[in-house]
This record gives sequence, C-alpha cells and structure tokens, in this order.
Amino acid sequence: MRREGPVVVRGGGEMASAVARLLFLSGFDVVVLERAAPLAVRRRVCFAEAVFSGAASVERVAGRLVPSSAVGAAWKAGGFIPVAVDPDGSSLLRLAPSVLVDGRMGKNPLDTTIAQAGLVVGLGPGFVAGRDVHAVVETQRGANLGRVIWSGAAEEDTSIPAAVAGHAESRVLRAPRAGLFRGRRRIGDLVRVGEVVAEVDATVVAASIAGLLRGLLGDGVLTRAGMKIGDIDPRGGAVDPARLSDKGRAVAAGTLEAVLIGRKGASASVLP
Repeated sequence: MRREGPVVVRGGGEMASAVARLLFLSGFDVVVLERAAPLAVRRRVCFAEAVFSGAASVERVAGRLVPSSAVGAAWKAGGFIPVAVDPDGSSLLRLAPSVLVDGRMGKNPLDTTIAQAGLVVGLGPGFVAGRDVHAVVETQRGANLGRVIWSGAAEEDTSIPAAVAGHAESRVLRAPRAGLFRGRRRIGDLVRVGEVVAEVDATVVAASIAGLLRGLLGDGVLTRAGMKIGDIDPRGGAVDPARLSDKGRAVAAGTLEAVLIGRKGASASVLP
C-alpha cells in the first residue's frame, strides 16, 4: 500500500539512488529529478543512468526516463521509479511533494529551501537543519555515518576519498582539463597501471593503480579540470559494481529514519 504524498529526490547519483530505492521499497511514490548530463560515475547503481539509456536498475529496482509532465501517470502505472530531467526543480510546485530529499551532494549551499515540502532532508554538508532543511543525514564515513541531524550541519567535506585497500586519492580518476569526456573502457573492466581508460578532448586519462573500473562518467558530458570522472577499486574482480556501497545503504537508512520521524511531526528532541 502506498503512503500518502509523493517523495521527490533531487539527484540520481549513488547516495540519492540508494535513498530513492529504499523509499520506493518502503511504499512511497518516488520521483528522481536529474540534470540533462548527469555527473554520476558509479552508474550501475545510479538512477541517473536512465537519462543516458532511457532505463536503469539499482539492485532490482527499475527506473525509467519520463517527461516531468508524465510523472503522475508513471506513479499510477507503478512498478518503477520515474526519472525526469529537471535540474532547476521547476516541477516541484506541480508535484507538491510531502517529502523532498536533496541528494545532489553539492557540498555547498544549493537552491533547496525548507519551505519546498512538508519535510525537507539534505544529504551531507552544505545544509543546516532548522534553516535550509528540516533534517540533514550525515554522509561522512565514520561512527556518525547515516545519523539524522535535526539541528545543525553535517561534518564538513574533507575532499579526501576514503581509503580502499590502502589506496585513497590514487583510486580516483580526475579530468586533466575542461572538455568533452569519452570513455575508452567500460565499468566492470579490469585495468592495469598506465592503461588508458578515458579521454577528455583527446587528452588521455590513464589508470594510476590496477583494479576494477567501478565508476566512469557518461560519454559526452562536459568536464571541468580536476572533477571526478571515474573510480578504480583495487580489490579487483572481488567487487560487484552493480551493488550499492555500505555508505549508500547507511545514508538511505538514515534518510528513511528522517522521513518516518519527520512525517509524524516529531524530531530527535522528542523521541523517547
């Protein structure tokens, strides 16, 4: 049985997609709003992939690209999460969400306001609970990952990737310049040190470590110098790039907690 009022999730990257998936499985009508050229790299666990391919699947939950005007019809049809291109959130007034989740992971203040829905939740830094949103969900790895914050902000972004098998920044692929991105290998491929995996306006991007290509930007996306365009997992073939990370699951669980508590008009301060 569907719960009253739709949920709008802004952003279709891994964190936002993990949230959208769990809320959908919990019985909510969910829509994902994305930009026309998504910046998600772990595309096998991102509903943003529907913008490129027309459809996406995140651990057996389907997403389909629809016009923003057709979201209501998609909810009536059921069985999938509609994904609409609406980077400015211009459809919010018409969709009239009871819950708005900003999962764009901008790490800086964005255009989301506390007045846009009955309950507004922000993922990670860039939001202040009680000012910009009703609740913030911690996205920084550590003891507080997934914690719901009803007053104040999440931990500041360190810009340092979490280490995997001893590799931190070296496992991240970054654009060497501004320009048009093209992949030379595919997500799920095993790559060697020095192997060319992508190019930006004919400037090649090589793997600095060996491992499994877990994430890669979509072809045709315009990059800026230094932005993340891919991710290599040094654990290699032991990794399934189509499975959500533990971080994604923790953030999704925290968001569901915020939604269930917030829709009752409660907060951490009145919980037993």
